[in-house]
Amino acid sequence: MNRATQDVNPSSAPELQAAPAPVWIERGTREYLRVSLALFLAGFATFSLLYCVQPLLPALAQTFAVSPAQSALALSVSTACLAVSIVLAGALSEGLGRRKLMFISMALAAVCNLVASYLPHWHALLAARALEGILLGGVPAVAMAYLSEEIDPKGLGFAMGLYVGGTALGGMLGRVGMSAMTEFWGWRHALAALSVLDLLAALGFVWLLPNSRNFVKKSGLGARHHLQAWGRHLQHPGLPLLFLIAFGLMGVFVSIYNYAGFFLSAPPYGLNQLQISYVFYAYLFGMVASPIAGGLADKLGRGPVLIAGTLIMAAGVVLTMFQPLAVIVLGIVLLTAGFFVSHSVASSWVGRLATQAKGHASSLYLWGYYMGSSVLGAGAGWFWSRWGWTGVGQVALLVLALVVVLVLRVQWLGKQAAPATPAS
Repeated sequence: MNRATQDVNPSSAPELQAAPAPVWIERGTREYLRVSLALFLAGFATFSLLYCVQPLLPALAQTFAVSPAQSALALSVSTACLAVSIVLAGALSEGLGRRKLMFISMALAAVCNLVASYLPHWHALLAARALEGILLGGVPAVAMAYLSEEIDPKGLGFAMGLYVGGTALGGMLGRVGMSAMTEFWGWRHALAALSVLDLLAALGFVWLLPNSRNFVKKSGLGARHHLQAWGRHLQHPGLPLLFLIAFGLMGVFVSIYNYAGFFLSAPPYGLNQLQISYVFYAYLFGMVASPIAGGLADKLGRGPVLIAGTLIMAAGVVLTMFQPLAVIVLGIVLLTAGFFVSHSVASSWVGRLATQAKGHASSLYLWGYYMGSSVLGAGAGWFWSRWGWTGVGQVALLVLALVVVLVLRVQWLGKQAAPATPAS
């Protein structure tokens, strides 16, 4: 199957002919392993720093005497600031370079998280979390752009899946580790310990990651250049749909996890912080599913695998609305595996559709991704306060249904661009 003709690609032939031939890092080589491990650490650090407060929401609500919806701001302010900074970081990386910007962002965000662990006031904590979100913007968009520029397209799905797998491990340890350490040491010491671990991850990242081969540093780029690059991506027939897909997928995922702690700590379950942390081991399934999904997308096409992942998420949401605790846990496992399948495929699809200014395209995708986390993650609190877990679940299912429609639309556009072959 020739997938190159299946992706929506409006780039002109002269532009493609003028571009120098890339020197790809091929799957199975030593460089491929180093890149995969480095980006795995980047994903780990980003997600563990960003989402380490999620299992702490009940503890933060108690410590600072705020409501569940207000406690969710500790996460939402970070993801909202991250969504904005990602767009700017993608533009900044065009002149500064990918590797340097990612390392600086990871290291400074870890330091900021360490400072946050000692702050005594709620609004000071929110300010630190906002700054952390701004700093972390230099990692996700640039990581996706680096992989798209350096990895052989035949192995891009698997490499992107490993990166997303790193985000799964970071998300799991950020939640499970924080819950366990909070139970024994308190949330402040737990937050500080995680910050030190992520500083070490940043050092490992910069040691492992090779310098870019295909990236061409651009200097003297003004605001007009970046606005035009973003504008071209937004005029693309398929890319804006992927940005909306990211918004929906991440919004649902974070909404369920944000309020799962409140749901499971209340009657009839009454679980404590340590018991609730065991639920987050579901991230292990996401970690395994991501590279598998990326490999399947390379072989079967991105559309079918993305739809399958979204339907698995929906099945998981449905199961969480049943009464037995074992069924709820199974639902969270399916939700998690389906999310990481969907995200790894959608993010690699962006790299295929964007044939130029990949940093700008990645930043727009992740803008949608983290805005979904911020808007839907916090907005679900309104449904939680009025209709409880049922309200959160029903909104999640509605959003996932819209995601499936958007994926089908992207597939249809691919068929229009290459009627002789199935869309990927």
